[in-house]
Amino acid sequence: MEKSIIKIEHLSHKYSSSWAIRDINMEINKSGIVGLLGSNGAGKSTTMNILCGVLNQTEGKVYINGIDVREQPELAKKQIGFLPQNAPLYLDLTVDEYLTYCAELRFIPKREIKAAVAEAKERCGITHFSSRLIGNLSGGYRQRVGIAQAIIHHPAVVVLDEPTNGLDPNQIIEVRALIKEIATDRLVIFSSHILTEVQLLCKDITMIEGGRIVFADTMDAFNNYVEPHSVLMRMENPPAAAAFLAIDGITKVDFLTERQVRLYFNGDEQIAETVIAASVQHGWKLREINLDKSSLDEIFKQLSTPSNV
Repeated sequence: MEKSIIKIEHLSHKYSSSWAIRDINMEINKSGIVGLLGSNGAGKSTTMNILCGVLNQTEGKVYINGIDVREQPELAKKQIGFLPQNAPLYLDLTVDEYLTYCAELRFIPKREIKAAVAEAKERCGITHFSSRLIGNLSGGYRQRVGIAQAIIHHPAVVVLDEPTNGLDPNQIIEVRALIKEIATDRLVIFSSHILTEVQLLCKDITMIEGGRIVFADTMDAFNNYVEPHSVLMRMENPPAAAAFLAIDGITKVDFLTERQVRLYFNGDEQIAETVIAASVQHGWKLREINLDKSSLDEIFKQLSTPSNV
């Protein structure tokens, strides 16, 4: 039986009298990037802080490679690299000074620290900034330094909390590429409230909303929610709604203007061809037709409604 890298059982945490997360269950047994998606305040950071041993849970168990994070915190933390949303950087240190300090915190043997720092810098593309003060680096390179400290001790799991927040588009592309590279030989938990970020990076996704898991499956399964469900048309001579409803598969008709109409259908992938043929046959003078897709934000809203939580 394949060993779990991460196993979370009935995890719950309460702040004062309010539950931040409730009955979270998760098991991951392969490397790669797993997306942890949720709106701000959904419970993502609480889950990650418990996973990384920063916070003790109210209820439940968390295991990293079979090690109970609460019962054996020091041993478990050797398996984890963590980049919180606000990277723990010391801006008045150089890159080398900071990474050396992080290596010491991770109990890397003194004789191995220099090599560990060099490897982390090389992997994160920051070797040429070794003597530069972190405070003088751009936001993208600061994030690279933050990721370097998270991987310097070769952890089995790297947890990244909103790692592309506040970066410009070019920096985001660079950090995405780096995350993909470090995930080739370890598990990366990538947290974000931005749906497109998770879609671009992750093969598997877990969504948390209201402190509970509302979706956990592959990205392919998630993308099934993005199937077309309506078609938008513009025509010179549209018929009455009844003529559209007579077409097999059409379930609803909305006239947006006198010549523009949206037709809702039941999932028939050939509906556009059917409507085009009907237009030619009946002289509706079709000028434009487009399949609509549910936006990712609409899907997120749908999955996050109280009935699904």
